Amino acid sequence: MTELLNREDFRAALEEAIKGREAKDASFSKAWSEGTLKRHHFARWAENHYHYVGPFADYLSYIYANTPERYTEAKDFLLQNMYEEELADIRHTDLLIHFAEACGTTRERIEDPENMNAITRGLQSWCYAIAMREHFVVATAALIVGLESQVPSIYKKQIVPMREAYGFSEDEIEFFDLHITSDEVHGERGYQIVLDHADTVELQQRCLQAVRWGAEMRFAYTKGLYESYVAPDLESVA
Repeated sequence: MTELLNREDFRAALEEAIKGREAKDASFSKAWSEGTLKRHHFARWAENHYHYVGPFADYLSYIYANTPERYTEAKDFLLQNMYEEELADIRHTDLLIHFAEACGTTRERIEDPENMNAITRGLQSWCYAIAMREHFVVATAALIVGLESQVPSIYKKQIVPMREAYGFSEDEIEFFDLHITSDEVHGERGYQIVLDHADTVELQQRCLQAVRWGAEMRFAYTKGLYESYVAPDLESVA
């Protein structure tokens, strides 16, 4: 029978659950960091990404509602995260739209759900389902550890070529710069909530599974963007 892991071993197991499934290594991310994408590829990315990250405060609100009152620090973190998404200086989705407009698309296209592909719809639906139905610590593991904690490692590889290879201005890439900092903090706080409150063997194992699934979902989503929008362009050139 699996035993309850101590804090150090559980942290290592959570990190291991992401390894080999990191979205930074998916084909779209690699093409991005190698400087081989075109601006219309970024436009298609943004039209999809909006429908994944746009409802993030909604996902968090369901986790918040499922978190018992006694877990004050977890509820405070969720509220702060929601505030930063929606009410701080500028909404994160507005920064995303600003970047997307620099890539040649429009707010109307970005907000239209017809412009996201089936894999994005699946990722969005999975996030809603996990947030609504799962134990709050399992949902935190899935969405904060499995998904959000990956963001700094993704964007750190991409932000330099965005300046140097693609010629975006600092104003146009503020969305990415902000998330390198904020999601590093969010990811670590997510880890701490899971480490503190996954206090049974069953919860630990469910959290590990949720992190694996979250990482797999984000990898598949990122890979799907390449297959939907980049690969066809390469085939037409060939």
